[in-house]
Amino acid sequence: MEKHSILIVDDEQEMRNFLKDLLSFEGYTVETAADGKEALRKMEKNILDFILCDVRMPDMDGMEFLRQCKSNGIQSPIIMMSAFGTVDTAIEAMKAGAFDYVSKPFKEDEVLLTLKKAEERQRLLRENESLKREVHHNYGFESMIAKSASMLQIFQTIQKIADYKTTVLILGESGTGKELVAKALHYNSQRSGGSFVTVNCGAIPENLLESELFGHVKGAFTGATQTKKGLFEEAHGGTLFLDEIGELPLMLQVKLLRVLQEEEIRRVGDTRPIKVDVRIVAATIRNLEQEMKEGRFREDLFYRLNVMPIHIPPLRERREDIPLLVEHFVVKYNQRMEKTIQGVDSPAMKMFMEYDWKGNVRELENAIERATVLTKTDKIKLEDLPTPVQRGYSPRGPLLDTDLSVKKATREMEVDLIQRALQKTHGNRTHAAKLLEISHRALLYKIKEYELGHIGEGGS
Repeated sequence: MEKHSILIVDDEQEMRNFLKDLLSFEGYTVETAADGKEALRKMEKNILDFILCDVRMPDMDGMEFLRQCKSNGIQSPIIMMSAFGTVDTAIEAMKAGAFDYVSKPFKEDEVLLTLKKAEERQRLLRENESLKREVHHNYGFESMIAKSASMLQIFQTIQKIADYKTTVLILGESGTGKELVAKALHYNSQRSGGSFVTVNCGAIPENLLESELFGHVKGAFTGATQTKKGLFEEAHGGTLFLDEIGELPLMLQVKLLRVLQEEEIRRVGDTRPIKVDVRIVAATIRNLEQEMKEGRFREDLFYRLNVMPIHIPPLRERREDIPLLVEHFVVKYNQRMEKTIQGVDSPAMKMFMEYDWKGNVRELENAIERATVLTKTDKIKLEDLPTPVQRGYSPRGPLLDTDLSVKKATREMEVDLIQRALQKTHGNRTHAAKLLEISHRALLYKIKEYELGHIGEGGS
């Protein structure tokens, strides 16, 4: 159990001794001081975890000691004590920065309980700081591995616009890292203290999506047994990431447009509008301009969303980022799997650089994870990579005139069609099987046979 230190500040020797005995028995390391000046000198030499301080003392009283501590930047929680306690004194102490206040005479349990509350608050503060550091590490720029000019330009754009409420539309193929960019926008902004809420517009059935986004009141529809907040309310003060915005039904496109214009929502079944302060970041793999021409996406909503577009280039257009990403993922899976792989050998790296990575960074990461599991040496070799990568096969790539193998051509055609179907259905394997006119079981078999598990796992 962690051993905490505490400073007792009281001009009465008997009270100092009583508290020292009590708290020493409870496992605290105890220091004592007879007045505020002596206490400040002790705090200059050694910052203690907690302070118990009497209000009325000669030379420097407790209230002045409290003010001096705060002006000197001492963060230790201070609990004030007084035999002359009044509500006004307690309020004055709390306003000046005291953690809590106990009145003399007090029971032993009262002091111990107040200290336990202070310990719990300090623990929560430490956890919060740790989470903030972790979030910054996971979603700060250092987590976005790239050196290509196109990606560095995106980083600069994020820095410029992060603190503005401007709506952002992130465009890019599956696996390029659209959600990572959305999180970077949020966690590097003034909204980082608010929630980052994600919804995949293509993954929720149309009849449930409105309730999911805007919430509903009790009795709004069959099964609405209680009032429920929607994701817009959950994201109040933060960011709402609308992934696959191109999948949003036209009816909800109208309602989303109204929210963007009026900054208020209505729960399903309610007539009362609710104001929301939400930054919208949307993403899609679809060509929304083409979707507009074909009547599947509203023009007015497109221009509302497209205020600040960010296009993430596919990995094949920024191959200079591949070695950095490979190194990053090797380190990541070494730590996760407790391995000591030193990197990849030259033939494997050559293939990494030549392969077209239709699944982009996600496909590359999955290839490294698989190789980390399979390799028997301290270097990832070509034979450790998925079969399509080993052969340098790029989905939808043309067959060479010199390669007349029917077996290989059939395989590559099937891989191509399966990948197209899974991308079209955004990873829904049941729907993909219907498009391919094969059974769901047959599709699962072929996905396993052709090692296509990296396709159809959801996300951006």
